[in-house]
Amino acid sequence: MFRAESVVPVRMRRVAVVAPEPALRETLVRIAEAGCVEIDLAVDGGPAVHGPAASRLQRLRAGPGPAVLSAAPPDLDALEREGRADLLAGEAQLEERLGGAVRHGAVAALAGWCPEAEMEATAARIAGAGGALVPLPTPRGVDPPTLLTGAAEGPPDRRPRTVLRSFTPLVTTYGTVPYADLDPTLPAGIAYVVMFGLMFGDAGHGLLLLALALVLRAGRPRRAAALRPLWPFVAAAGLASALAGLAYGEFFGPTGVLPVLWLAPLDEPTRLLTAAVGLGAVLLALAYGAGIVNRLREGGPAAALYATSGVAGAAVYLGLAALAGSVWLGQAVYGVVGAAVVAVGLAFAGVGVYAGTAGGAGGAVQTGVQLFDAVVRIGSNVVSFARLAAFGLTHAALGAIIWDGTTSPAGRGPAGVAVATLVFLLGNALAFALEALVAGVQALRLEFYELFSRLFETEGRPFRPWRPPVQHLTGPAGGTGASEARATTGRGPVRKEEA
Repeated sequence: MFRAESVVPVRMRRVAVVAPEPALRETLVRIAEAGCVEIDLAVDGGPAVHGPAASRLQRLRAGPGPAVLSAAPPDLDALEREGRADLLAGEAQLEERLGGAVRHGAVAALAGWCPEAEMEATAARIAGAGGALVPLPTPRGVDPPTLLTGAAEGPPDRRPRTVLRSFTPLVTTYGTVPYADLDPTLPAGIAYVVMFGLMFGDAGHGLLLLALALVLRAGRPRRAAALRPLWPFVAAAGLASALAGLAYGEFFGPTGVLPVLWLAPLDEPTRLLTAAVGLGAVLLALAYGAGIVNRLREGGPAAALYATSGVAGAAVYLGLAALAGSVWLGQAVYGVVGAAVVAVGLAFAGVGVYAGTAGGAGGAVQTGVQLFDAVVRIGSNVVSFARLAAFGLTHAALGAIIWDGTTSPAGRGPAGVAVATLVFLLGNALAFALEALVAGVQALRLEFYELFSRLFETEGRPFRPWRPPVQHLTGPAGGTGASEARATTGRGPVRKEEA
């Protein structure tokens, strides 16, 4: 079920981790186990902390590797002798945070960030060690770190939906969404799979993608286990491709297995091209709408009104769309209205652009150049969506070539049937691999350059909680060689070999 929280990043709170000095280590260990608090380090506002564990780790000359935190204070000399770089690295991280604590008498405190939904559980966890999680006001001029809803982790009742989680890399690959902006994960994922489907429209190839998604979901092959969370994304792309194939009448090419429900790409390329550009125009309008909301949330009404990705830019876009409509429909009134809207939009955008220049004649020239560029970009961005039709035609043409190569030798006896089978299998394998890659890259390019460029003007800072695996020793806290251990994080138990 859709939740309103999924359209904005996870709500963050500025917090202080407060504990008596003797209980500070155990409190921080429990913070690490919770895995949902980002703690400010001393290097953020002062010299780096280089404690005994860091010195021993440096003497080991160990390369970068996983850090494991010991729940009880370990014997650092024993860890150095045993070459336990993982535990020394965890202890060095703990030293950094201990060194960044503010102390007043017997009480120490560290500042950081925590998702608001996790505060109660985290506070209860560290209360057992004598610590407390105190909410603080957000510092003026400081934006909280960003955690997208699909990337959030926590209890099952607050865990993001699998589909939303699988779409998250699509956004994070572009950059970090500013905390004030909308979270575009779900609409971006839907737009991506629709565009992919139009370019990769074949019901047979779509079913192969669905089968691949089921294989990933089963955790096979084991080497691709890290890709398992992406199976809903792959399944959605396969479903979109299969539906487009039904509309095109394509099933491993124009085999005649399926009737044409909408259009055959090779027979009606102009109609497909018109549909692709029309879809692009709608997606750009939606991107402008989201851009207006983002500018409003970032800088208030003035920022939303004058930005080329805000109301001013949207007005220019709509005015140009009305001008194009007047030419298409032959209605002069649309042209007059469109020209007036474009003029108003350019005037507001010019005010915004000029305000960001040094002023004078140079500022005026810069403003003119940027406004001209904005108009040209709108036209080129709309036309850019023609690639949806172009690559859809390419896919259909490859399917037709393979099918022709299959049917030609098929009636020439057993040898012809064998050749036809080989051509069909190898041709479709090549077309599937090549076209899936091309369609995936082109859909990503349209999403990033045409759509995301209107949503985001700045970049946020990613939320980086401190959550090294915590190792609980069953033997003495000094040496570790003969002791059994259990490593845990806020995400559940971790096997010792993984830690």
